Amino acid sequence: MLINGLHSIPQIDEIDITLTPKGEIKYYWLKLISDGFGSPINVPVMVARGAEDGPVLGVTAAVHGNELNGVSVIQRLFNELDPTELRGTIVGIPVVNIPAFIRKKRRFNDGVDLNHIMPGKIDGNISQVYAYRFVEKVVKNIDYLLDLHTASTGRINSYYIRADMDKPIVRKLALLQNADIIVHNPPSDGTLRGAADDLDIPAITLEVGNPSTFQKRLIRSGIEGVHNVLCHLNMVDDEIVVIEKDTIICKTSKWIYTDTGGLLTVKVELRQLVKKGDKIAEIRNVFGTKIKEYFAPEDGIVIGKSINPVNQTGGRILHLGIIKN
Repeated sequence: MLINGLHSIPQIDEIDITLTPKGEIKYYWLKLISDGFGSPINVPVMVARGAEDGPVLGVTAAVHGNELNGVSVIQRLFNELDPTELRGTIVGIPVVNIPAFIRKKRRFNDGVDLNHIMPGKIDGNISQVYAYRFVEKVVKNIDYLLDLHTASTGRINSYYIRADMDKPIVRKLALLQNADIIVHNPPSDGTLRGAADDLDIPAITLEVGNPSTFQKRLIRSGIEGVHNVLCHLNMVDDEIVVIEKDTIICKTSKWIYTDTGGLLTVKVELRQLVKKGDKIAEIRNVFGTKIKEYFAPEDGIVIGKSINPVNQTGGRILHLGIIKN
């Protein structure tokens, strides 16, 4: 029996790393919840178990259903991996948010942002139970977490990292990514990274480009970042890839919003350094008349920005990183 070109994949209720023989890669369907017909909603699990024991690295993608670059990062990572040369185990979850992924939407099927409600609730609503079971069945089985995301709908991102830079292990994981920007961001906002941190699992968030597309250069960067972590954790015998670039570390970041509606044009580019008072955007009404200009409230770097011209009052203009001195 073939399913989408692959041999039938076993369904499991729990992740048990010992089910995968040493030196092999196996795929599983992990049951989290059931749909309205009582049929299981399964999460794809990829397990590469090394020939020798070692740490368990978790790599997750598509916590939001339209974040595709991370899916390809995990697929290519496993395609390029030789488990016989691996120490420890890699657990890859190419799609976390199955209901959203199927619908080609960002949010869970009850309209909730899954990355704002972690670790969920054992007796909550459908999204809370889904989040709870994912943390219980997946996250609690790993020692380190790399969580791959992209920008949201209507926005674009640089390749940047969110990490608690006050924690030495987490700081190292972030620096190994060769990212454009790292934002110091203690995880206390209901994210998957935050749920891992609460379990004393070192974790970072990788923002790998734009939604609803595959971007080859950024996918390659994501794979190199995971490779560097494997080298650092002594899970593979290889050299860390060092790219000659000046990664900018931000002590914090903020979104700048509109205070009126209209057609928005953002005047700055990703990774552009701006000074306080620089013009960053303007809004015109439907007749083409300029009605408002926006200026940088302080010095910083453009991490991400809106690319959708139709902007209501309170819409996002850009994500400004405040550079650490």
